[in-house]
Order: sequence, then C-alpha cells, then structure tokens
Amino acid sequence: MADVELPDGRRLDHTVIRVRPVAVTAVVNAADEVLLLWRHRFVTGAWGWELPSGGAEPGEDPAVAAARELEEETGWRPGPLRLLLAVDPMPGISNSHHRVYWSDTAEHVGEPVDTIESARREWVPLAKVPDLIAAGRIRSATTVSALLTLHRLRRVGQDNKPPGPAPSS
Repeated sequence: MADVELPDGRRLDHTVIRVRPVAVTAVVNAADEVLLLWRHRFVTGAWGWELPSGGAEPGEDPAVAAARELEEETGWRPGPLRLLLAVDPMPGISNSHHRVYWSDTAEHVGEPVDTIESARREWVPLAKVPDLIAAGRIRSATTVSALLTLHRLRRVGQDNKPPGPAPSS
C-alpha cells in the first residue's frame, strides 16, 4: 500500500505492484506466422496464446533478455531484434514496463529449456490474430498490442521492416 497525495491535495491509500521490467519477443517468419506459446495463467484460470516473455535481470539489456526468454521458452534463437513497442499494461496499479522486440528470422536450436512455460508452441498466421483476439484466445494486453501492431504493419506493406533502429536498451 502506498500513501498517495493527489494533485488536488487529497490523500488516499493505493495498492501498488512493483516488478522488474519485462522483455517480450515476436518473431514473424516469411509465411507471416508468429511464434506463440499456448499457456495457462492460474491467476485468471484461462488458457491463451502469448508471446514469449520474461523479466529482465538487474542491469540486463532488455533486448538480450528478450532473446534469452525466446530461446528458453521455445527452442528458437531470434535473428537481429528491433524495438516494436514499449507498453505499461497496468499503469494505474503497477510499474510493470514491457518492451516488445521484433525479428523476421529465427533459428531452431533445440527443445525449449523452460517446458513448464507452455503446453505447446506454434507458428500462428498473423492473419488469424484479430479473430483469435475476438474469440478470447489472446488475452494478454502486451501480446494483443504487439500482434495488432505487427498485423497492421504487414497489411500496409511494410513486411520485413521493423519500426525504429535496433535498440541498445
């Protein structure tokens, strides 16, 4: 609980959740398919498709964390990563900051190390993303934001051109 003073001077107790930064990876192949995890979230009791993600260690470059998490959770090593977007999914209650990186190449290097992370891993067509979101099969706010951004970029003909320069952090 935090003791908060509002701009008008009133005070209130407010719940705050503080977590380390989250690094997320979206890999889209030449067939316009994105690598997703099918996983269960016990907090909500729901199954859904998500992008591979995980917490960045203190001092770790978020792009390095994103690549590490992708490989650990899927067995795929991404090609060069570029920042797709940065989001704060719950800014009213949490400092959770998510950086989503994008690559158009990946190399399969073996089985995932973190098999507990998902029931399965699949290449899912980007064209199916809006329908999967509408059906409640993609519920993670960060995954929704990233996939809709990639879907839009692909539809306007910007294939294989991630936005922005390759980030260093």
